[in-house]
Amino acid sequence: GSSSPSRRPRADLPRPSDLSRPASPVDPSDQGPAGAVVDGPARRPYGDRVLTSSPGGPGATDVGGRPDAAAVKALVAVHAALLVAGGVALALPVPAQGWAVLAVVVGYAAALPVVCRAAGRADWAALAVFLVPGSVFQVLPDWVLADLVGTLAFPDRGGPRVDDVIPVAMAAMWVAPLFLAVVLAGLRPGLSALTALVVFAGAELLAPVVGLWEPVGDTARLLGVALYVLPAEAALGWATAFAFLATRHRPPAQRVAAALAVSTFYLGALVLAHFVIDVAGWRITA
Repeated sequence: GSSSPSRRPRADLPRPSDLSRPASPVDPSDQGPAGAVVDGPARRPYGDRVLTSSPGGPGATDVGGRPDAAAVKALVAVHAALLVAGGVALALPVPAQGWAVLAVVVGYAAALPVVCRAAGRADWAALAVFLVPGSVFQVLPDWVLADLVGTLAFPDRGGPRVDDVIPVAMAAMWVAPLFLAVVLAGLRPGLSALTALVVFAGAELLAPVVGLWEPVGDTARLLGVALYVLPAEAALGWATAFAFLATRHRPPAQRVAAALAVSTFYLGALVLAHFVIDVAGWRITA
């Protein structure tokens, strides 16, 4: 009879010995957009970024994830306490008022990272810590506006003051608005600019009413708010979120340097906006 040709196993079929091997489980969260396995911590998209979370890490994600109900409750509780304590402090007579305001803002800055970490939000806690030196450096732009440019004044409500110009309490007062602006934006720098504009516009409306600070000098204003500060404060929100994300896992010295760079950037934005809105005549002469 005729001999049949020899058959070779096809390359795309498994060998019998391979069928007895258990397949390695693949976590769907470890797959990329096309199903490719990604080594290391789980990676998943959030907005225009890819977020990572270590197995067993706090919360749903370590940077910028959507908050759960417990985290939102903690955030609301700590800021409600700030509002109540701040209201009590501002109701006190001078000079006790200034000392009480200082105690409230320092207590808030100290409690905020603890509350965030207890709520399982390591990213919020890291942001709160990053904002502490940033808030201290923010005294410098305020000092320039009050003592050099002449467009800002801080009434003496008691308590220590820097060069008899700015209350020391201002060194911690920037933490709350910047934290809210960046967190409400989901740590996105672009969106942080918009949320900062809203948050700081509210602060600029309220501050003269309660006697914290007030615009002075020849500046364009709307509802009592000096207009030049608004674009600068939007830029501050963007810069804060950008610097925090860029130095999130850097050594402490680099994070402090980034905070100083943000305040320097903000001062430049203030002076430029003041010049463009209030000083420049926009005439072409020959």
